[in-house]
Parts: sequence; structure tokens; C-alpha cells
Amino acid sequence: MVKVRLWGSLRQAAEGQTEIEVEARTFKELLDRLVETHPGLEPQIRRGVSLSLDGVIYREAWFTEIRPESEVVLMPYMTGG
Repeated sequence: MVKVRLWGSLRQAAEGQTEIEVEARTFKELLDRLVETHPGLEPQIRRGVSLSLDGVIYREAWFTEIRPESEVVLMPYMTGG
């Protein structure tokens, strides 16, 4: 199981939860499981999310490996300049 911290508006889409545990080994599996267990997250996930994995931010790195002990934070895409 991977413990995922939700950032910003993702918390609202997950009924106010700040952390969710899911069974996943990659970024893609993580997103698929989150949509299955928390359908309210699907619109934001479709718009785009970033993954902070042990302090490194990934965007669309579908097969990035996630270990159970990893620090995982999911956040909406950041925009601006």
C-alpha cells in the first residue's frame, strides 16, 4: 500500500480527505486506483496532476516506480509564470 497525500483542490474532490492509501506500483496505477476508489478525483486527474515522489516532481511519468515507503504527494498541475 502507498500512502498518498492530497494537495489543494484534490482534497475537496476526495470528500475532504488529506491522505488516501492505495495499492499501486507506478504513477499510472496510482491514478487508476484513485479514480476507482474516489470518482470525484477523476475530473482533476483528467485535467492533469503532478506527483511529488520523495521530493522530486513528476508530470506524466506513467511508469515511474513507487515504493510503499515513498513519500507521495499528488497535486494539480501548477500554472503561471
